[in-house]
Formats: sequence, structure tokens, C-alpha cells
Amino acid sequence: MRFDIITVLPDLLTSPFAHSILQRAQKKGIAEIVVHNLRDYATNKQKSVDDYPYGGGSGMVMSIAPFAACIEALKAQRSYDDIIFMSPDGNTLNQTIANELSTKGNIMILCGHYKGIDQRIRDLYVTREISIGDYVLSGGELPAAVLVDAVTRLIPGVLNDETSALSDSFQGDLLDAPIYTRPADWRGHKVPDVLLSGHEAKIAEWRHEESLKRTEQRRPDLLK
Repeated sequence: MRFDIITVLPDLLTSPFAHSILQRAQKKGIAEIVVHNLRDYATNKQKSVDDYPYGGGSGMVMSIAPFAACIEALKAQRSYDDIIFMSPDGNTLNQTIANELSTKGNIMILCGHYKGIDQRIRDLYVTREISIGDYVLSGGELPAAVLVDAVTRLIPGVLNDETSALSDSFQGDLLDAPIYTRPADWRGHKVPDVLLSGHEAKIAEWRHEESLKRTEQRRPDLLK
């Protein structure tokens, strides 16, 4: 699977993709993450990619020409299943969306900055808009990193234990059950006996009941 990320701040995305699961996924050749500097597609000497908004108002708007040039250059090299704009007014990222995207081949992600991007980019090129929550960040780089992480870990072969992702919170619309590790008794705080029993059916039943209980307490909206 390949991700092409267009950003005005490529250095901001260096660290998130250079460690842990995402690093291993790239080394295994399972995921390819390529970051493109939008300024490389600017046409003026200053390499500026923004301008004042028509109609007045505060802030600067990312210009259409550099984005269009970068998108069209990438589309000339390969086809894309989705061109995603990270936006606070997009559909909120959830596990269902991550599951769906993990089955794709090539995804392009656009990172906005300043006040936003020229609406024509969204109208002409973007196939999907995704938000990571009802709040505004300085740019789309951190949301893009969140999206890539959420999707990549679901690709077969990325996790050492491929069944691990299937039991994550929100898979099956439930939060995960409590988890424990050694020691079984720490300062009098003990691991539930059922988890030490070795009885797989009883453990599975306990985990399901605890998932339902936790979801009802913390995210009852998931049970509707």
C-alpha cells in the first residue's frame, strides 16, 4: 500500500513515520509512505504557496496552482483509490473508515495549512474529506499521521500478531476489555481469576461482558 502526502511542512512528518510499527511496515515493503513538499511546485521565486482570500477576511489561503501541479504529477505516475483532504469539517475518522482504507492500494493525502485551501482543489480533485475530531489544528500534517497510523496497522503482515488489530477497541463497535500482565498480584491489586484459569471459553465470555460494560459506561452511543 502506498501513501503520498502533500504538505508545506515535510519535516513535521519525518518522526511519526520513522519509528515503531510504521517504520517496520516500510522496511518490510508492506507500506510505502512518500512525503511531497508543496513548495517544490510553486512557480514564483519565493516558493510561496498561499495568497490573500477573495472577499477579504483574516488569514491566508493555500493557492490552487501548486496543489494542482503536484496532484496532477502524481496522478500521471499511478492511479489513486482516494485523494483525501484532512479537514475539520470532513467525516470523523473511525475504525470502519480505517478498515475500509486498509484494503486500498494507493492513497493521496492533502494537508492544508494557514486558513485552508482553495475550494476548487476540494471540488476538482478530492474524493474524500476526513477529520480526526471537532477541533482545529494548525495544519493537516498531524491528522495525516494519525490516519496513516490507523490504516497501516490493519494491513496484513504489519503487526507481528495479526489477530491483535481484530480485538482493538471499536472493532465490532465495542471498546476493548481491561487487559493485564504480570505480576498477578501487585500490592494487593489482583488480576481477575478468570484470566488465570486457562479456560478459553470463560475468558472470551468475560472479555465480551467487560467490553459491553465498558462501552455502556464510556461510549453508550456505540450501542445504539
